Amino acid sequence: MIRIFIMVLALMCLPPTAHAQELQSLLQDHQKSIAKPSRKTVGPALAALVASGLSNVPEFLENWQAKEVYSRKDDGLFFYGVKSTDGLVLTDIDAKDVVATVDPKTAQQIKPNGGVRKEIASALVQFQLSDPDLTRRTGAVDAIARNMAGSMLAPLMGSIDNEPDANLKARKEKLANYLNARFGANSEDRIASIEKIADDLSVDGRAILSQILATKFEVTEGATKANLAATFVVGKDISRSEAYDLLVSEKGLPPVLSDNELRLALEDHVEGGKIAGIPIAQLNDLTKRNTVYDALVTEGLVPERATDASIDAALNRYQIHNVFLEQDRAVTDAAVKAQSSVQTRVGVNQFFDLSLDAVSLASIYFLAAVGLAITFGVMGVINMAHGEFIMMGAYTGYVVQQFVPNYTASLIVALPLAFIVTFAAGVAMERLVIRWLYNRPLETLLATFGISIALQQLAKNIFGTQARPLTSPGWLDGAWIINDVVQISYIRIAIFVLALLFLGLLLFILKKTRLGLEVRAVTQNPRMAASMGINPDKIKMMTFGLGSGIAGIAGVAIGLFAKVTSEMGSDYIVQSFMTVVVGGVGNVWGTLAGAAMIGTFQKGVEWLNPSNTLAAQTYMILFIILFIQFRPKGIIALKGRAAGD
Repeated sequence: MIRIFIMVLALMCLPPTAHAQELQSLLQDHQKSIAKPSRKTVGPALAALVASGLSNVPEFLENWQAKEVYSRKDDGLFFYGVKSTDGLVLTDIDAKDVVATVDPKTAQQIKPNGGVRKEIASALVQFQLSDPDLTRRTGAVDAIARNMAGSMLAPLMGSIDNEPDANLKARKEKLANYLNARFGANSEDRIASIEKIADDLSVDGRAILSQILATKFEVTEGATKANLAATFVVGKDISRSEAYDLLVSEKGLPPVLSDNELRLALEDHVEGGKIAGIPIAQLNDLTKRNTVYDALVTEGLVPERATDASIDAALNRYQIHNVFLEQDRAVTDAAVKAQSSVQTRVGVNQFFDLSLDAVSLASIYFLAAVGLAITFGVMGVINMAHGEFIMMGAYTGYVVQQFVPNYTASLIVALPLAFIVTFAAGVAMERLVIRWLYNRPLETLLATFGISIALQQLAKNIFGTQARPLTSPGWLDGAWIINDVVQISYIRIAIFVLALLFLGLLLFILKKTRLGLEVRAVTQNPRMAASMGINPDKIKMMTFGLGSGIAGIAGVAIGLFAKVTSEMGSDYIVQSFMTVVVGGVGNVWGTLAGAAMIGTFQKGVEWLNPSNTLAAQTYMILFIILFIQFRPKGIIALKGRAAGD
C-alpha cells in the first residue's frame, strides 16, 4: 500500500500532458500487469490510474474488480463485456459505446484474484472518499477503518474540507487522527495525534495505541540498541525454562532433552547390546545415560544437548529484552502516557456502566418483589405462585398486542389491564385457598406451589410451550449511549422510571390513604386493628389482590425484554423472596434496599466472573445466608408488635 502511494505522488508530479491521454492508452502502457494481474505486479498500474486524474478511472476499477473487463486477443485492447445470447457484447471503455458483439472465444476475461481485488478496492477508496453519493463515501470510510494503511492518510485528509455531511466529516477527522498517530510523517504530528487519542474511549482509539506500543522479544549480549520497553529478569519476569527456550529459538542454542527424547536418541545407536561401549543394562541410571549421550556428542553422532551448566552460562551471557516495534522513543513515550490515561478513564466509566446495570437490575427485582413484600408482610403467606402472576401479566400484554397493533397504545392498555387481571386472580386465590390456611405456613407453601404448577400448565395449554413476543414500542428501541463504554437500553430506563413511579404510588397509598392506614395497622398489630373496627379479612384480601396486581404490571415490564413463557415466573420468584428477606418483610423501603443490594452484588460477581453466570446466583445465595445471620429481620426491620412475631 505504501509503495502504491509513493508511486502516486511521483506520477502526480508529471507534466500536465501526461493527464491528457485517454484511459485506453494508459491501460495499454500497463497491458501485461492488467491482463494478468498479481498482487506483486499490479501496484504500478494502480498508481498510474489513480494519478491520471481521468474521470472514468473509478468506473474501470469497479468493473475490473467485478471481473467485467475483457481483453481482445488480437490487439490486446480492453473493453467492458456482458455476455448475451448472441455472444459477448463489448463496450468501449472511453466512449461508453457498444463496439461489437463477438464470439466469447475472441476475448479473454480478466479475473483478478482476491489479493488483486483487495488492492483495487484500496485504490478505489481514494475516489469514493469524494463521491457525490453519501453512501459510497461512508462505505469508503468504513473500508479505511477496517484496514488502516498509511497510504490512505493523504487522500483522507484531502477529502475532509469538502465533506458536506457533518457526521461523516467528524468520522473522517477522527480516522485521519488515528492514521496520523500511526503513520504520520514526523514525531511532532504523531505525538499531537496521540495526545488527542488520550481523550478517546473508543475501541478503535485504544487499538491504535496498542499497535503503536506493539513489542517483540530481542536477545542481545549486553544492552540493546532498539527502543526498549523492558528488560526481563530471569526468575522474576520470566521463568528459567521459558528464558532458555527463547534463547534456543532466537540463538539456536542446544535444546533441553526430555527423558523420552534422550532414550529415543540412544536407541538409534545400539550396537551389539552396547551404546558407546556401555552395556544397555547399565543405562537404567539417568546420569549414565547423560554420560553416554555426551560421548556420542563428542563423536559427532548426535546433536549437542543443554546441561544445567550450559543453561546457566547462556543466561548469564545473554539478556532478554522486550522492545517496541516503533523506533521513535518520543512517540512510544507519548503512547504509553496516553494509554495510561485512557485505561484510567475506561476503568472509571466501566464502574459507572456497572453501576447503571446494577440500578437497572435492582429496579427489575424491586418491581418483581414489591407485591410479594406487601402480601408477605401483611399476611405472613409464603406465596410460591407469585412468579405466575408475573407470567399472567406478561401474557396479558401479549394478548393485548394481538388486538391493538400500535405498540405504544397496546402498552398503555396492557399495564392497567394486567393489574386488573392479576388483581382479580389474586383476590380469587385468597378467597378460595389462602383464607383457609392462615397461620399454617407449611400447608400454605404446598398449596401455593401446587397452584403455581397448575397455572404454568394452564398457560402451556392456552399459549403453547414456545416463547411469545411482547414487542416494545419503537421509541424504546436502542440505547442511550453516553460514550463508547457507558450505555443503557431505553427499555431498562423505562423500567427504572416505572419502578420509581410505583415506589411513589405505594408510598402515597400506604401513607396518605385510609387503605394504607388500615394495611399498616393490620401489619403491625392485627388484633388491635380488629378492635378498632378494621376488618382484617377484608384488608388481607385487598392486600393480596394489590400485591398480585403489582406483579402483573411487573410482568408486562419484564416481558418487554425477557422471553414470555409459562416458566418465566420461576426465573424471578427466588430473587423476589431473597429481596424481601434481605430488605425486611412488609416494608417498601426495605424492599427497595434489598433489591439494590442484590442487584449490585449480582452485577459485581458477574463482572468479576463474566464467563460463569451460575456463579453469581450461587455466591448471592451464600451472601444472603451470611447476611441474615447478622440481620435476621433484614435491612429495615418492622417496628411495633409485629416485629417480635
